[in-house]
Amino acid sequence: MPTAANTQQLTFPAGFLLGSATAAYQIEGAADEDGRGPSIWDTYSHTPGRTWNGDTGDVAADHYHRLDEDLDLMASLGLKAYRFSIAWPRIQPTGRGPANPKGLDFYSRLVDGLLQRDIAPVATLYHWDLPQALEDEGGWTNRETAYAFADYARVVGEALGDRVAIWTTLNEPWCSAYLGYGAGAHAPGRSDGAAALSAVHHLNLAHGLAVQQLRAVTTNDPQYSVTLNFHVLRGEGEGADEAVRRIDALANRAFTEPLLRGHYPQDLIEDTAAVTDWAFVQDGDLDRIHQPLDLLGVNYYATTTVRLWDGVTPRQNNDGHKDMGGSPWPGSTHVEFVAQEGPHTAMGWNIDPDGLEELLLDLHTRFPDQPLVITENGAAFEDQLSTRPDGSHAVHDPERIDYLHRHFVAAHRALAAGVDLRGYFVWSLMDNFEWGYGYSKRFGIVHVDYETQRRTLKDSAVWYRELATTGSIPLPGARVG
Repeated sequence: MPTAANTQQLTFPAGFLLGSATAAYQIEGAADEDGRGPSIWDTYSHTPGRTWNGDTGDVAADHYHRLDEDLDLMASLGLKAYRFSIAWPRIQPTGRGPANPKGLDFYSRLVDGLLQRDIAPVATLYHWDLPQALEDEGGWTNRETAYAFADYARVVGEALGDRVAIWTTLNEPWCSAYLGYGAGAHAPGRSDGAAALSAVHHLNLAHGLAVQQLRAVTTNDPQYSVTLNFHVLRGEGEGADEAVRRIDALANRAFTEPLLRGHYPQDLIEDTAAVTDWAFVQDGDLDRIHQPLDLLGVNYYATTTVRLWDGVTPRQNNDGHKDMGGSPWPGSTHVEFVAQEGPHTAMGWNIDPDGLEELLLDLHTRFPDQPLVITENGAAFEDQLSTRPDGSHAVHDPERIDYLHRHFVAAHRALAAGVDLRGYFVWSLMDNFEWGYGYSKRFGIVHVDYETQRRTLKDSAVWYRELATTGSIPLPGARVG
């Protein structure tokens, strides 16, 4: 029976950004066109055994060639903002040097097209596609990469810094560092705990240097941000608090403390002392990292349960990421990641909207003066394309609608409790290359037929169009499709 709680119309405040998000390597394609250089994800995806079915982002959703079509699609959904990423190797093919004019032109046309459709451009400078030439010099384990990134930020800021509404330096540096350099599950596919921690620091440094460069060259008074994927942790068994503390230090506080407070947690340094001596942190680095932010981007998908391993029973490793032989948890390999209770998405991630509310409230408590924005939230399910009697196509995805509805309600509860939440971006606008999972997982609210590149609105897109257009969460049972 419906209750007052789930029949009350919930409305977000005026100015609340309701948008969707994508990433360059996942949708653009055109991997070797118009001067684009190779990225670590080109190399990784073309390495046998790294991705599902050997899938690559060579074509992806062909967004590079279908820009106007996709811009019209965004406008038809009533999006107020669009979060996209800029491919570094499309701008600087080797990660350094003068800008590639054709690369800048593509993103200039994207930004102009968004503004013409009254959609706020939200640009992410780095969503994991490091130019391969920089990886050949050590990648994020090399301090010079942070300075190369700052120069790249300057180049892009000079070109687009009169029009972009929000700049995000990095997307999920946890993934770049720990999955890329520790676990081997993401590009560049290295498995070295010391390298992962070095990458953590150099990514943090890159962020701070880039913010300084952007502030120096942008002219339209934009907002500056970074996006982190937070681990909402649950502890289990004897020593639960210790397990939570260790993983919180690696997953969350390794970024929030230097970025927002100007220091690394002492317990993180002690926990990882056997892995690295942190000599890569140089004098003045923490001041460079600690830059004022207008927004903190929050990515949330699921919760994580941890416990201390007894050293006897088979060790569980249900941390939600592909096992490629390495560990994304340097110094804490004695912590187990326990399987989550369902329901689950197609990724095997548990569905827990309360975790989003808990995260937002916790961040508000710890950083009360820091405005927040949900930069990613969404789910992959086993979508089925069907054909209507008139020959048109449809995707009925009630699980995704339910997922989004419950998470938007959780965000609204946090907002009502006093959290300074400024917006919400659904991941993702369209089906795309899902990194190591290739094209086997579909997160989009728009279905992509990879053979024909035909776009089809899923029922969830129709549902979200009502939310984006009206600012109010559609009531459960509202007709879609």
